[in-house]
Amino acid sequence: MGKVTGFLEFERLEEGYEPVEQRLKSYKEFVIGLTPAEAKIQGARCMDCGTPFCNNGCPVNNIIPDFNDLVYKQDWQNAITVLHSTNNFPEFTGRICPAPCEAACVINVNGDAVGIKSIEHAIIDKAWAEGWVQPQPAAVKTGKKVAIVGGGPAGLAAAQQLARAGHDVTVFEKNDKVGGLLRYGIPDFKMDKSHIDRRMAQLAAEGVVFRTNVVVGEWPQGSKVTNWAKEQVSAESLKAEFDAIVLTGGSEQSRDLPVPGRDLAGIHFAMELLPQQNRVNHGGQVENAISATGKHVIVIGGGDTGSDCVGTSNRHGALSVTQFEVMPQPPVEENRPLTWPYWPMKLRTSSSHEEGCVREFAISTKEFIGENGKVTGLKTVRVEFKDGKLVEVPGSEQDYKADLVLLAMGFVNPVASVLESFGVSKDARGNAKATTEAEGGYKTNVAKVFTAGDMRRGQSLVVWAIREGRQAARAVDEFLMGATSLPR
Repeated sequence: MGKVTGFLEFERLEEGYEPVEQRLKSYKEFVIGLTPAEAKIQGARCMDCGTPFCNNGCPVNNIIPDFNDLVYKQDWQNAITVLHSTNNFPEFTGRICPAPCEAACVINVNGDAVGIKSIEHAIIDKAWAEGWVQPQPAAVKTGKKVAIVGGGPAGLAAAQQLARAGHDVTVFEKNDKVGGLLRYGIPDFKMDKSHIDRRMAQLAAEGVVFRTNVVVGEWPQGSKVTNWAKEQVSAESLKAEFDAIVLTGGSEQSRDLPVPGRDLAGIHFAMELLPQQNRVNHGGQVENAISATGKHVIVIGGGDTGSDCVGTSNRHGALSVTQFEVMPQPPVEENRPLTWPYWPMKLRTSSSHEEGCVREFAISTKEFIGENGKVTGLKTVRVEFKDGKLVEVPGSEQDYKADLVLLAMGFVNPVASVLESFGVSKDARGNAKATTEAEGGYKTNVAKVFTAGDMRRGQSLVVWAIREGRQAARAVDEFLMGATSLPR
């Protein structure tokens, strides 16, 4: 640790934001990162806590006290070495991770946690600026060929680890560009896509081959993937060509809301709006684009995806934005002695909410109403918990005006036909079935086919995808070579 009394002397310092009226004019990132001097002070707040719970709170097990200390000492080059030892893409997590490590920080028991995420952000941005992030091609090639199906964070992490182990790695991606939800789900104002492009260039220099616009396996008739996919590759051909296959697609089936009026025009999944906006931002052409301009928008779903819809709608110039959450409003402050070091349930207000949004909790949509085939509003009812169940509150019915409704209620499972093409068994939730045990970890029921990320664990965080990609890479390397030196 850098300064023994630092956590007593210094307060937590949050990253800054550009003014709302300024940032709403574009889709550019607006977070103002810490200066080196500010990061040094945050690093000084890391205390000699004996057991650093932050390590375990972080899914990739970042060695947080070590890089905090190095930043305090202004040894930035060693700080990025420590950070990269556990996390392939800290520029992703430093921007969009909710920071479970900070919830586990010992200071968070009765104070304000160390700004771990802001320090991570500062380290990787300085590393890129100084030219310290360089390709690390393998010194010796193994001659083994590995196919990665899905170019999101899990697939990219697995690809980089396996390429550095000396294997010939090919990433197959159905979209026109690699990145998965990072590319076509996360809005540009939260993470600019240049960060993905830089990593793709690094991976390419390390020997990874990217094949985009390629559908692997069979896809349902009428799937929108055919709008941009130009090639189809069968599961059998991959099995014949590659020594190992890792399925790292996302959990792409959006949860629907099958209530009366669902077929009205103007009701869309969040993952119809968000990808098209990212495509438009980068010069793509989108037919019949969804627009919130001049409309009353209701977002159903209170999570991060819903928040992204709020921010995007405000940038469109919506007349009003209202976000529904079926669960009761959580407390502003958690009961720390009860929840620490685990992720607490508490009210979280995002930067998008601050840009303009009415938030309604404990509300359920009963029916969509419309005129001439277009949605004009919703019929709702308030709900409450009774005997462990959500029940309707009598007499609480209310109508809301809506010209555009966005469904952001999460994702239920991966595209089933991909798993079926390979003959991979599914669990009760429709995800690829594979354990994370050291013995045969991430291996499916099909010979030499592995799986990781949201396709295996279900809808989750980017940081969990990176962890699973790294661990799956270790399992694949051990399968191919009989032993492995890749870290878990």
